[in-house]
Amino acid sequence: MLNTRSGFKFSLFVVVLVAVFALSAITAGAQERKSIRWATSSTGSYGYKVAAQMVKILEDALGGQYTVTVNPYPSTTNAMKATMDGEGEIGYTADVGMTQLYDFDAGFKNYKPSKGLMVHTWYAYPMESFMAAHASKANQFKSWGDFSGQKVFFTPAGYMNWLNFMRIYKALGYKFNHVQIDTGTQADALQAGTIVGAVAYTTAGRSLASYWRETELRIDIRVINPSEDEVKKLTAADLTPVEINASEAFSKDVGVKTILGVPILFGYNVRADMPEDVVYKMLAAFYKNRDDLAKADPGFLPMARDFVGMQTSGIKANPNVPVHAGLAKFLKEHNAWNNKWEIAK
Repeated sequence: MLNTRSGFKFSLFVVVLVAVFALSAITAGAQERKSIRWATSSTGSYGYKVAAQMVKILEDALGGQYTVTVNPYPSTTNAMKATMDGEGEIGYTADVGMTQLYDFDAGFKNYKPSKGLMVHTWYAYPMESFMAAHASKANQFKSWGDFSGQKVFFTPAGYMNWLNFMRIYKALGYKFNHVQIDTGTQADALQAGTIVGAVAYTTAGRSLASYWRETELRIDIRVINPSEDEVKKLTAADLTPVEINASEAFSKDVGVKTILGVPILFGYNVRADMPEDVVYKMLAAFYKNRDDLAKADPGFLPMARDFVGMQTSGIKANPNVPVHAGLAKFLKEHNAWNNKWEIAK
């Protein structure tokens, strides 16, 4: 009987020992798995939606060594600052945002990042900013100049389309009078006259932001295009409007067949201290999966058609901004590197 009990105790000891080793191995594995926090704008934005779609591609590309999480912030500017202050590793941004950052202007005035500035890393899709009004009041507006000084929701403060219209108004000499509202109340605000206009935007001339899709379903809106004179002034300022097929962007009539929007190039940039191999693997994975990304969302169509060209366009928009070593390696492999560009250190 004593031997039986001793055998039982020994077996129980072995089971416990195995369980402890197994738990230690799992804990060690979890500890070895590093974290990448992907900072984006708010949950209703296109930037958040798209980032959420790309998590698995990035995790697979990094061989399961990283856990990628998408963390939304109130605006793109907030997402950029979070990345540069060490709260994230990848930050949502755009060419206009990178310009403002390196000029320490607008939302970055007197800003001092605690971990370092973002650098050119990956540019993913173009967006186009334009103006719209409630259908019942659209006859009051013949050009963008008619909105000068008026109460307008230029997208949430800190969004890149907000910054885009700041530079548009500066180029045209108009008064920027932004009224901040919750995106979910945009339709009500337009209908009530709390705002007389609102900036809309498409991705690659097609996809509307989620909150704008809700607005166009709830009320009738009309797109107000810039005048010929305004187009000339914008073109002279390197802000040439592009044509958008209204029927591909909206589900209802918006008063025009062709929308004129000023483009910006959006991307997801990192600090220079992100390992070169991580950024290179990320780019290589998105390049490999570019056609599948375009099938899942039409916003990726321009990137799928010319992935490499989109990266060089992002750099050319701000040639004074350093390029991450991982992107430099990728571009050199595709014979698209310019020796005039600086590699971030």
